[in-house]
Amino acid sequence: MNAHAVYTVLDLIGTFVFAISGAVAARQRRLDLFGIVSVAFMVACGGGIVRDVCIGAVPPAGLSNWRYLGVTVLAVLITLAAYPKVRHMHQPVLFFDALGLGVFAVAGAQKSLLYGHNTEVAIIMGMVSAVGGGVMRDIVLSRVPAILQHEIYASAALLGAAVQVGFYQAGWLAWWTPWAAMLICLVIRLASLYYGWQLPVFTGRRAPPPRPDRQ
Repeated sequence: MNAHAVYTVLDLIGTFVFAISGAVAARQRRLDLFGIVSVAFMVACGGGIVRDVCIGAVPPAGLSNWRYLGVTVLAVLITLAAYPKVRHMHQPVLFFDALGLGVFAVAGAQKSLLYGHNTEVAIIMGMVSAVGGGVMRDIVLSRVPAILQHEIYASAALLGAAVQVGFYQAGWLAWWTPWAAMLICLVIRLASLYYGWQLPVFTGRRAPPPRPDRQ
């Protein structure tokens, strides 16, 4: 299996786990079947579509390859069938989101490299692939996107993409390199959730309340 095929498979794996994340979130908001599929597809393919447009891989794979829609629908059906069990998991959306984060960060970075882009573009596109769909999901479901909060989310994706690009630039293209980069991203994200790690928030002195105008 060549490199392009390997990272297409990774892209589909990321699509599957992100679709589960989106389907669970939509189901929790009591959307209908069309709404659940729409949100799941948005989460699963939104970031990849933005990435493909930016790197010139058009038409985007998420729109031109039927497998992405098929994998999304499959993930939705599995989620709905197993929802009574899934909903008892501790923060299932965050868990599946963390899995997809690592897969898409690595696959997005590698695809950018395969299309001839430099290190900086590859790292940024890896992050965009990983967080883009989640941002769309949160906006549609009226939630504050995770990357705009002080959670370690986009930075974990950035680190995973950077590790993968580092492996590529060093010539380490063994079978284990993408899995190692994905694992680093996944561990950082899950550890930040478990231990409550957060990025620093800069707060200044509150301005005094305005004084009423004197008559």
